[in-house]
Amino acid sequence: MPKPRSQQISLLDTPYYHICSRTVRKAFLCGIDKETGVSFEHRRTWIEKRLFQLAQVFAINICAHAVMHNHLHIVLHVDTDQVKSWSTDEVLRRWHQLFKGTYLTRQYQHKQPLDKFQLAMVESTAEIYKKRLIDISWFMRSLNEPIARQANREDQCTGHFWEGRFKSQALLDEGALLSCMAYVDLNPVRAGIAPTPEQSDFTSIQLRIQAAIKGEQPTGLLPFTGNEHQHKLTGIRFSLLDYLTLVDETGRILRDDKRGAITSKTANILARLHINDESWLKLTTDFESIFTGAVGTAEHLCEFSEHVGLQRAHGITNAQLCLNSA
Repeated sequence: MPKPRSQQISLLDTPYYHICSRTVRKAFLCGIDKETGVSFEHRRTWIEKRLFQLAQVFAINICAHAVMHNHLHIVLHVDTDQVKSWSTDEVLRRWHQLFKGTYLTRQYQHKQPLDKFQLAMVESTAEIYKKRLIDISWFMRSLNEPIARQANREDQCTGHFWEGRFKSQALLDEGALLSCMAYVDLNPVRAGIAPTPEQSDFTSIQLRIQAAIKGEQPTGLLPFTGNEHQHKLTGIRFSLLDYLTLVDETGRILRDDKRGAITSKTANILARLHINDESWLKLTTDFESIFTGAVGTAEHLCEFSEHVGLQRAHGITNAQLCLNSA
């Protein structure tokens, strides 16, 4: 039986979450349907464009993403500090980019005169919207529903396009976050869709590599800030160069035609994450089967389980084997 969202998400423990959403009825999100020969590659553009649009509206950042044939992977960061600074005007401006709001919120945004009771109702409604703008369920609803409607119009059918529930995993520490991001970024390589990370279309790793060549970081993704800036900037507290090296070398090993070993340089990166070579390869190929719920060290899993009201921590053995392994 699926766990309620309250037992899967705890912003007290972590702002990072791995999300996976799958299609039904053998529907294709992208790729070419082998049975009919029809290409659905253009739907990758739909999903990526919508994803980055939502990241500009919600206080939720994209760390990693990969659009596959019949499912979508995203690693999200919920920025609770950002939303605290938003005024009523800012909240309504963002919300009305996606939804109509109420009659009063539209009147307020159009600078129409309102009495004190109406203003109080607007303020109360804005507080509801503010909570929704850091809510992963609302984010995924805003992503999946328009894509489903667009796909159904194209397929000239009705009914569900996505499975009823998206999968959510809390990523409780740096090791869990980076191994999950690498797992997501290497999905096309592991599936044989792309030969290298830089050739993996519609993935975050391709965008990061393209920007890194220019000495930049992509604007649509949460940046790597490096350890030296970890107290100054919102971002992933790890070196971008180290992460790109880690993904590139891991991707080479995952390819059937290029079996190899992790170099000493990469091993040093893994040592800082407390992950050994064997565990890293297992994580980046079988992440979802190893962990069905929250991901982190045994200590972090116990704390998370207590905060969300679970009687026992799930995944302790695999956490000890894979994330407490070095």
